[in-house]
Amino acid sequence: MELEHKSPPSAGAVRPRRLRRTAALRRMVQETRLSPDDFIYPLFIRHGHDLQLPIRSMPGQSQWSVDRVTEEARSAYRLGIPAVLLFGIPESKDACGSDNYDPNGIIPTAIRAIKDAVPEMIVISDMCFCEYTDHGHCGIINQPGEAHYNPRLPEGYLLNDPTLELLARASVVHAEAGADMIAPSGMLDGMVRAIRTGLDAHGLDHVLVLSYAAKYASGFYGPFREAAESPPQFGDRSQYQMSPANQREALKEVALDVAEGADMIMVKPALPYLDVVSAVRQVHNLPVAAYQVSGEYAMLQAAAANGWLDLRRCALETLTGIKRAGADLIVTYFAKEAAQWLTE
Repeated sequence: MELEHKSPPSAGAVRPRRLRRTAALRRMVQETRLSPDDFIYPLFIRHGHDLQLPIRSMPGQSQWSVDRVTEEARSAYRLGIPAVLLFGIPESKDACGSDNYDPNGIIPTAIRAIKDAVPEMIVISDMCFCEYTDHGHCGIINQPGEAHYNPRLPEGYLLNDPTLELLARASVVHAEAGADMIAPSGMLDGMVRAIRTGLDAHGLDHVLVLSYAAKYASGFYGPFREAAESPPQFGDRSQYQMSPANQREALKEVALDVAEGADMIMVKPALPYLDVVSAVRQVHNLPVAAYQVSGEYAMLQAAAANGWLDLRRCALETLTGIKRAGADLIVTYFAKEAAQWLTE
C-alpha cells in the first residue's frame, strides 16, 4: 500500500514535542518540582524500650519506642525532611484520653526527646483523642451518668465543646514540651479558636496551628487504625468528619479555620480530593498541606509487591500530582524514600 504523501508542516508550526526531545530539555521546562523540603514524615510512637515494631498493613513503616524514634527523626532530617508529625499509642486508655494531656504522656515525652536529639527538626503534634480513648472516638462521648451527658443528643455522640476544653489543655502540654506546631485533626467546630486561645493564654503565641481543616470520613484510613491502634469501638466518625461527596462544605470549613487563626491548613486524604486541594489553593493564601494517607500508601505498596507497578515511579508521580494540585506540603509515609529518590 502506498503511503499518502503529505506536505510538511508550514514554517512556524507549533511542535510541543520540541520541548520534550531530551532529558535536559524536559528538566529545564518542568513546571512542578518536588523536594524533600515539601515532606512531613508521620511517626507512630509507643511505650517501651528499643522497639521498632513493623506495621503489617503499611510495609516499611513501624511503631517506635521513644529511644529509637530519635534516630529515625535524625535520619529523616539528614535527608532534608524538615518536619515530623507524631502519633501516640498510650500505655493505657480511658474515656477522656488523659494520656494526651499528661506532661509525661507518650507524645510530650517523645517531643522532648526529638527536640533534644534534633533541635532543628520541626515537630508537629497531631492533636486528637482517638488514639487515647478507650472508645476510639476523638473526644468525650455522650454517655448517661457522665458529667457532660446531654439527653437531647444520641448516646455515643461526640460532644463538641467539652472536647474543645481538652484539646486546648493537651495543646498547651505538647507546646510546653517543645512542639513547634499543633495539628488538630478531629474536625470539631471551633477547635482552632480553642487551641489558639489556650496557647496564647500560656505565652505560647509562637506555636503554629496546622489545622486538618477539610478531613473526610474516608475508607482510606484503614491501615492507620492498625498503626495507631485507634479503631472506633462503635459506629464511625461520619458525625464529625466530612462526607466524601462535598467540596463546597470543605471551603466553608477551611474559611472558618482561617478566621479562627490557623497558620496552615490541610486536606485529608490527598489523592481522592485533589479537586479540594486545588479549590482551597485558589481561595486561600495560607500554606496548604495534603495528607497522603495510609490507604494511599498501602495500595501502592501492595501493587508493587505483586509486580503490577513500579513503586518508585508511581510514588513520585502521585506526590507530584498532589503538589501540582496546589499543596505546598505533603504528609507522606514515602517521605524518606522519596527524599532519597529525588537526590539520586
